[in-house]
Amino acid sequence: MTTKTEARIIPLIPTEPYQAPMTVSAAEALLTPEEQEQQRLADESWRRSIPAQVFLNYFFAINYHLQEAEGPLGGLGHLPYFRQHQAELNEADVTVLTKLLHTCWSTEYALRATAELGDDNFLRNALHWTFPQAYHTILSGLQAFLYTTGVRSSNGQVIRREVGRLVVKNAYPRPVSFYAAGAYGDFNIHRLPLAGYKAGLHIASQEIDAQAQIGQFLRTTRKQKAIAVRQQVQANPNTAIRSQKTGRPLDKWTSAHWQQVTWRLGYTTIFDLLGRLRISQTSREIERYVESDIDFRLFHSSLLNIVSYLNGVHETYVAKALGLERYEQLVRELPSHLQGSFVQERLRTRVQPTLLNTEPAPELKMAA
Repeated sequence: MTTKTEARIIPLIPTEPYQAPMTVSAAEALLTPEEQEQQRLADESWRRSIPAQVFLNYFFAINYHLQEAEGPLGGLGHLPYFRQHQAELNEADVTVLTKLLHTCWSTEYALRATAELGDDNFLRNALHWTFPQAYHTILSGLQAFLYTTGVRSSNGQVIRREVGRLVVKNAYPRPVSFYAAGAYGDFNIHRLPLAGYKAGLHIASQEIDAQAQIGQFLRTTRKQKAIAVRQQVQANPNTAIRSQKTGRPLDKWTSAHWQQVTWRLGYTTIFDLLGRLRISQTSREIERYVESDIDFRLFHSSLLNIVSYLNGVHETYVAKALGLERYEQLVRELPSHLQGSFVQERLRTRVQPTLLNTEPAPELKMAA
């Protein structure tokens, strides 16, 4: 896969706050005061863009990793878990699944419409809704899949726990079956053999870059979760780990203390990474991304490809549980705004070939 995006070298984890240079270089000395001010503003804009650029690097890396996989679903039809998947569903269950899928597809429809309607500046400001849209369309598709497995809860913790188990049980194709486990300070990355390499400082251009950046994304996300769990545990008088001397909740933990709460972390999967998109519209965090100088079109296309891949996996599971004929009827009865859309295209190129064990027939070209 080739990308013509201009690479910009950036530190992934800034270690010190930005300091304006104390001296002027020989090259800068040739600039007029106005040009020096423009240069200073450009440097400041670049500095503010670092967090957003890192975030883009992560999601581009996931998309790159998916694109490197063989086949549209990376071998879903060959997974023992998928072949054994079945469910007893009545008409009430079909109604629930239909509602979940309609929510999933309508949200993806809105996400796709953003790219069609706007220029780069529009995509920049659209982050206020494209981030949550990407998360919620995948969540609705995931809930439909979990429903066919007997998990019929809308509780976020339950969903996270169950999908983590499914990832580890190889219910997902290899490109998205990676996960992190272990206690704080001793994280282990599974099914990403190149994740141990140091993450590069630029957009991934080869598989080693992509896996290294995904590995770093998993570690930082699991670290955030571990810290949040510690705060939750220590804030509760009934669960707090206390000093044997004073009886007060400990402020500093050893590795042994972290081991005690590791079970609360579950597994850190691609769905936890996507959970990082849940940024409040009123949060100052989202403004850091909106005001940054990054390739917003590349960011949006990476998100859309990830959404399409995961939604395709979940749709295929639901179709297998419903039966292909019943699923095809559901698609034929879609609302008008979804007729002739990506839903039918994925049915033709992903769902049907996987369930019928055939190659997709060539047809009109659409976005993935």
